[in-house]
Amino acid sequence: MENDRIVSLKVERGAPCGATWDVLPRVIGLDLRDAVSTLAREVQYICYADPSAFDPISGKSPLHYAGDVHAAALKKALAALKS
Repeated sequence: MENDRIVSLKVERGAPCGATWDVLPRVIGLDLRDAVSTLAREVQYICYADPSAFDPISGKSPLHYAGDVHAAALKKALAALKS
């Protein structure tokens, strides 16, 4: 982090399809307010999961779940930097 902007990211565990690594350049340079939502959205754009395979209970597809997991991981990493 530098001036509330992401200057680098390291993937410790990523999506099997490679989406995690593919979206990193799109998040580098973003401020904290935009980084989490951008990461989640961009992962969903290139995720290979079937977007029509909705879970009847949660109402989400694996594609949405992938976005949520990536957003949570980035939030966790940012919180660790602050402590």
